[in-house]
Amino acid sequence: MLAMPSGTLACPDADRQHRLAAQLAAMIPGAVTIRVSLEDPRQRWPHLHAIVKDEAGKVMEANRTTLRVAARWILRAWPEAEWSRPHIFDLADATLTRSDLVAAGRGR
Repeated sequence: MLAMPSGTLACPDADRQHRLAAQLAAMIPGAVTIRVSLEDPRQRWPHLHAIVKDEAGKVMEANRTTLRVAARWILRAWPEAEWSRPHIFDLADATLTRSDLVAAGRGR
């Protein structure tokens, strides 16, 4: 990413994350959240896994390629996140929260 003369990034990360949310919402119509983890229940080794949910909290069907691309984009947007635990990306406000914190009511 290009830096301005002041040394700050030309495009703040928050803008990048909002653009990512918009791109994913366009790519997966009706999606509200995307849960990303490195633990695919069908694999024995770490493997990208994504689950997309709609407004009602129901799991949405999406093809494998779309899910993998979405998971990769989210991982790349937050390389500093602790990816040993699953995270939920909220498309409405472009925030990433560890899924155990959302379940405990502390996230979002």
